[in-house]
Amino acid sequence: MSDHHTYKKVELVGSSATSIEDAINNALAEAAKTIDNLEWFEVSETRGHIKDGRAAHFQVTLNVGFRISHS
Repeated sequence: MSDHHTYKKVELVGSSATSIEDAINNALAEAAKTIDNLEWFEVSETRGHIKDGRAAHFQVTLNVGFRISHS
């Protein structure tokens, strides 16, 4: 058994009509359905749609790291 971990990064884009936090959590929840060992994330971009002078939709780009499991 190794005493170190190896990780892989993937880029995801999450969205929400509610908040940036919801956009992040939506992306992570979807990723967790098919990717095991999610460990960390970093937000690299934040965007949004403006309607009637207010933020109407949020979109975030995340780099998500997951630990590669060793058989």
